[in-house]
Amino acid sequence: MLDSVLHRSLGVHRALDPVGVLPAAARRLDADPRLAPDEVRVDVHRIDLDAATWDPREHGADGAAVRAAVLAGIERDGKLDLGPRGMVVGVVDEAGLDSPLGLQAGQRVATLVPLTGVPLRVTDGLASWDGVSRHVPTTGTAVLFARSIAAVLPEDLPQETALAVLEVCGAPAATERVVHRSGHRPSVAVLGAAGRAGCLSLAAARDARAGRLVGVVTTEADAAELRAARLADTVVVADTTDPLAVAAAVGEPVDVTVVCVDAPGAEQAAVLTTADGGTVVFFSPAPASQAAAGAAEGMATDVTMLVGNGYTPGHAALALDLYRRTPGVQAMVDARTAR
Repeated sequence: MLDSVLHRSLGVHRALDPVGVLPAAARRLDADPRLAPDEVRVDVHRIDLDAATWDPREHGADGAAVRAAVLAGIERDGKLDLGPRGMVVGVVDEAGLDSPLGLQAGQRVATLVPLTGVPLRVTDGLASWDGVSRHVPTTGTAVLFARSIAAVLPEDLPQETALAVLEVCGAPAATERVVHRSGHRPSVAVLGAAGRAGCLSLAAARDARAGRLVGVVTTEADAAELRAARLADTVVVADTTDPLAVAAAVGEPVDVTVVCVDAPGAEQAAVLTTADGGTVVFFSPAPASQAAAGAAEGMATDVTMLVGNGYTPGHAALALDLYRRTPGVQAMVDARTAR
């Protein structure tokens, strides 16, 4: 009985091929909009593809062909498999009586789970999508399980701003947790500090009473913007794919390094920048963290490495709160949302 309840809460009952696996691991999901008592149905208004990995050039130069291929995949698989992250944005249509998510019909929400684990049905043929933009306007339905995660979009912020923050909300929450658990005021370096995840992570580290804060960026323009935001004690410019250059720029090794950049080679820079006994937190693809493990061995460096899984309890509220009350974060996130 316990296994049955757990399986349903995780959505295992929606896996069609193969049967009995977690939804993200299934090749095909049951996207039937009829709900089990603990499920929630969302009327989909748009899908946001993963900003870090979506590149339409990898799917062909012809937007119409990309759109047709993506639509065929959704109709075949009952889900969208284009990158490890991404969000469904829409309005709650119905919440089952046994759903523990606390969602109510009419609420605007964004999913905070990988798209590969969300049963999805499209009803407009993706007709309004150009096949290029990572923002996919569409209509259809998505199903959330008892163990799914979704954030209600706040009324006091523009939707695009809220989505920009929510898309990276795992990074600041995990950074805050690591700093809190250190038991002292650790020094912190953030690689990719000018991005949304990076600036929020700096703000979270300061909120958690970190010591020295170092923001690492790759261009002088980003450095000037980050200095104006007053989120770091020191801002340095270095090529994150060059570990020796990053280590030299940062200077004294830090206790915690947060990696918010996907550039190959950044994992070695993170390890070299971190003091023995310190911690590296990765918000980059798993292969990068695997490479970092090899780099640590190769440099005989004793560091703890954590892979940010995107979820920490309260992560959405924390990130939105940091945005609301930190002018520097507001300036940097707004500039990147407008681009």
